[in-house]
Amino acid sequence: MAGHVEEDEARGPLPGEEAEQPEPFIPSETSSEIGPAITKSETQDEHDAPSLQRTKSLEHMVSLPREILVVGIVSLAQFTTQVGLGQVLSILHIISRSFGVTNPGIESWLIAGYSLTVGTFILVSGRFGDLFGYKKMLVIGYLWYAVWEMLAGVSVYSNYVFFIFCRVLSGIGPSICLPNGLALLGSLYGPGKRKNMAFAVFGGVAPAGSVIGSLFGGIFALAWWPWAFWCTAIVLAAIAAAGSWAIPEPPKKISTSDKSKLDMFKACDPLGALVGITLLILINFAWNMAPIVGWDRPYVIVTLILGVLLIPVFFYIELRVSSNPLIPFSAINTDTAFVLGCMSCGWGCFGIWVYYLWQQLEVLRGASPLLASAYLVPLIISGAVAAGTTGLLLNYLRPAWVMMMAMCAFLVGTVLIATAPVQQTYWAQIFVTCIIAPWGMDMSFPAATIILSNAVERRHQGVAASLINTVVNYSISLALGFAGTVETHVNHGGETPEEVLYGYRGAWYMGMGLAGLGILLSGLYVAKSYWREHVETKQQEKDQNASLSA
Repeated sequence: MAGHVEEDEARGPLPGEEAEQPEPFIPSETSSEIGPAITKSETQDEHDAPSLQRTKSLEHMVSLPREILVVGIVSLAQFTTQVGLGQVLSILHIISRSFGVTNPGIESWLIAGYSLTVGTFILVSGRFGDLFGYKKMLVIGYLWYAVWEMLAGVSVYSNYVFFIFCRVLSGIGPSICLPNGLALLGSLYGPGKRKNMAFAVFGGVAPAGSVIGSLFGGIFALAWWPWAFWCTAIVLAAIAAAGSWAIPEPPKKISTSDKSKLDMFKACDPLGALVGITLLILINFAWNMAPIVGWDRPYVIVTLILGVLLIPVFFYIELRVSSNPLIPFSAINTDTAFVLGCMSCGWGCFGIWVYYLWQQLEVLRGASPLLASAYLVPLIISGAVAAGTTGLLLNYLRPAWVMMMAMCAFLVGTVLIATAPVQQTYWAQIFVTCIIAPWGMDMSFPAATIILSNAVERRHQGVAASLINTVVNYSISLALGFAGTVETHVNHGGETPEEVLYGYRGAWYMGMGLAGLGILLSGLYVAKSYWREHVETKQQEKDQNASLSA
């Protein structure tokens, strides 16, 4: 695929156009080189090369039942990631009590440690998939995740330090699975309806994973909470086994047979990875610790400053030093910048929405983990409908319009919960927000994935997927840090239910601001796409007139 986003690829097929496009030519495995994405002219030259072969899309490689199984196993990467979050979110206070934890700062890290590594290590996991194979890395990710989920349950015999340690390391599993799962879909499918629907399914299972994780966490907590982690580990091991059997190898990936171990090490961009991961951890740590210990602590300020100072260092390394940068800058243009900006705003809003919704249900409304999970069941149904609808819409609407609809869903869902009285009946606003909010998730994720997947070659699908998932997961974690700072500064200590609610609403207002910014960015993106089409049409007419006059 071309290294730059073509307009037809970015907007998807219009009404009346064929949705299924011819499958693209890409270089043979022996001619693939680790490096930046190729340009349009380079792609055209390669189309004429005799050494190229036509690649098959997944639906032409396997039967329909096998295709459904493959998409299902790959989509479980997104599902199980949200299970890992939901299983602790619903029983957080139960786990804290079992370890004798009363400090809110320590309690927050029982869940924050997992989110920190999920959002940070995705940055490099996609490159490993480009080098060693997406299928292999997906299976490794499931197995890694299973081992540390098992040990997280065993930590009941130890202390909270070991539990946090296990949660931090278990987050590396999803950080491997997410980008490589997306990259598998991007490399197994050519542009068209099936690719759109596969990405929609991948994003659509997120709400179900969160709710089911919370539900089973509450159920197992009735007996003994470690069983929530042990059963998850068993399921993850089974998924890994099924994936190793059912998923075919992608048609193409970067050739590594003729590369030395030193070449492979350099191809991973170790310096860029080290600096990138370090700055993400430092910034995330500062913003999530500040609401707990206060901004007057010197180490909070120091870590934030160090993280910010490393940002230009990272871009200098990627642009000037590294021969194989982690980020495909040749595919980063105004289109992808708008898309990533929208994703960061929308998913940051979602993180605030879901975290403080749980707090309101359990802290202010006094709901048990099981009852709170039951309240959120509409997320599953609405998310499934949204995923299917989005997969169809992307065949007829520009992804820019789908992105704007998603930002509106994020905003409306947050407004509904932010204005809901605590003792109001569930059906008035909480139920409605659980119906609307999943549309933001399940419309934005497939749209962004398709735009970036079509922007880069198949051999760089892992890097593109890493970029999307880094933005999504890191935005959630960072936005919660912002919201926590707002909450602690407006709740007057949170000594009464009214003050606690005031703090929650301050956080939700922060989320509303992020969603509003996302709507603005998506509106600019829509206008830009139409303006570019207008300019290109005028240029074509001018060229035609010039050729006729000649």
